[in-house]
Amino acid sequence: MKNFKFGLLSAMALSLVLFSCSKDEETQPEETNPTANLTKEVPQHLMDVLEEMEMNTNFVRYGDFHFPDGSTEERIFVEEDVVLTEDQILDIGKQLDEAPGDRQYRTFNLVSQGRNISIIGYTGGSQALSSKARTALQWAVNNYNRLSGVSISFTLTFGTNYQSKDMVVYDNSINNPGGAGGSAGFPSNGLPYKFVQIYNLDGYSTNVNEHVITHEIGHSVGFRHTDWFSRQSCGQNVNEGSGSVGAVHVNGTPTGYDSSSIMLACFSSGASGEFNSNDITALNNMY
Repeated sequence: MKNFKFGLLSAMALSLVLFSCSKDEETQPEETNPTANLTKEVPQHLMDVLEEMEMNTNFVRYGDFHFPDGSTEERIFVEEDVVLTEDQILDIGKQLDEAPGDRQYRTFNLVSQGRNISIIGYTGGSQALSSKARTALQWAVNNYNRLSGVSISFTLTFGTNYQSKDMVVYDNSINNPGGAGGSAGFPSNGLPYKFVQIYNLDGYSTNVNEHVITHEIGHSVGFRHTDWFSRQSCGQNVNEGSGSVGAVHVNGTPTGYDSSSIMLACFSSGASGEFNSNDITALNNMY
């Protein structure tokens, strides 16, 4: 069975709070953003904030972020599938300075409790979701909505009028010819990250599509990679950071490797698309 990275463009158990690939015996080589600006270095003061957030700074670069309407904006890609603007990183840095400690930082990166999140599956033009991806998105939303005791919920529609929605899910394969996975970002100001991309998943099962979308929505509502400390699901042994603030362990979940979490850094071609019991515990603890 092969495992794939939610790449740079390809991407809850121990589920660590913050703002989602696949591995087994074989691991797909790390994908690279075809529009990445590899000559422009991310400034050290931004890297310092990312390190304090306990993000893996081996996977940080500028790249063109593509919106559903075809427009682009330069953003910073972290850990291959997490997308941030410079201002977002600076805002998080300010929050860390003003309110150090796990509780404040965790709260800053969560969606407001009790919020009903409006989410739309994009159906227009070259970035429309396929029929399979639309089904997978419905299954992913069901994963969240069926959980009892979780205060956030989702209302799903399909169409092109995404501007007023809290979150839009769209297929950006046209701008990512290599690799398969998705990308998303962190919540801010009590709102989820708006733009959830998937790409090159048509060759995979509906369950794998469901897995990737559920994973990226997980980032958007405040969860980071379960194996942040090792990236073991990718066949690596890389600690993504050991700062004092960014990776907040969720009570009741393991502190070691959880091989079936939906928030692993890499996904398997045999992924079921479902939360495991630790993912559910994490969601219940956070929301």
